[in-house]
Amino acid sequence: MKPDPITETRRELLLNLEAHLIENIRGQDTALVRMASVLRRGELGLCSPHRPKGSFLLLGPTGVGKTESTVVFTRYLMGDDCLFRFDMSEYQTQDSLSLLLGADSQERGNLGRCVIGAEKGTLLFDEIEKAHPRIMDVFLQILDAGRVTFADGFTADLSSFYIVFTSNIASSELLDWQHSSFATMERHVLTSAQQWLRPELYARITEKLVFERLSYEVQTDIARLMLTRHLAMLEERGHCLVEEPDVLPFLIRHGFHPRLGARPLRDAIERLVGDAVAASLMHAESGSGFLLVEDDRVLRVREKKYPSVAVQSPSTASGQP
Repeated sequence: MKPDPITETRRELLLNLEAHLIENIRGQDTALVRMASVLRRGELGLCSPHRPKGSFLLLGPTGVGKTESTVVFTRYLMGDDCLFRFDMSEYQTQDSLSLLLGADSQERGNLGRCVIGAEKGTLLFDEIEKAHPRIMDVFLQILDAGRVTFADGFTADLSSFYIVFTSNIASSELLDWQHSSFATMERHVLTSAQQWLRPELYARITEKLVFERLSYEVQTDIARLMLTRHLAMLEERGHCLVEEPDVLPFLIRHGFHPRLGARPLRDAIERLVGDAVAASLMHAESGSGFLLVEDDRVLRVREKKYPSVAVQSPSTASGQP
């Protein structure tokens, strides 16, 4: 069937796709450009009508943007309610197939509850290496035919969906190769993935992308982005904060981790900034004002007309520098 003509609004959206991904996911430009290529073909109908619009295997260390990139492109192209996420650590046993597709003629399982009635979306299967072999058979059916049959006999058409698998295969080795080029590490990770996954499954995935480990400079950039978003969220809830210049370096010192990527940064920002606002509120203040660091050890909120409220970070409280 001939696809509908593309509107000017949709054309503009697709033209800005790479820029949007790169703006929101830092340090992974090469992978994101290749991801955008698959997405653009899918959105323009330039793919097989009998298979998903596109499929990805996202590889690399934890906390580098594999899952977040999926969240970003899904929200950008389809909206907030179109991402359906499955943690494969919950599908490791013999009974996993029943959990996913239903146990009897009256059920359609977790996957059915997500896709039935959905016209489009992204199916995200996190940590595919943990899935039971019977689940791998389901993935093969989805990638090969763009459909899946549930326990009650109903067959769902998934040709309007994107399929994303994430994996940490060989990621621990990748982190240890501090002085190797990315091209060398990429070859190693792709080879390991190809050896681990069934050949017929690996071959049917549209694009295999290796995400780079995050340098200190990239994590600094990410911390700035996270802090800006967190302050915007607090402002929406009535807490307007103006950060002093030393706040970002303070948060980076408490959140940077060379092996765990950006997740510790996010946790540090949410914890330390949130605790400072909470302490302000507990002292009958507004939770708004200047966000600053005192004596290079504590984060606090200071109002113009009221005494300041200090919050000591956990590491400082335990006597660590």
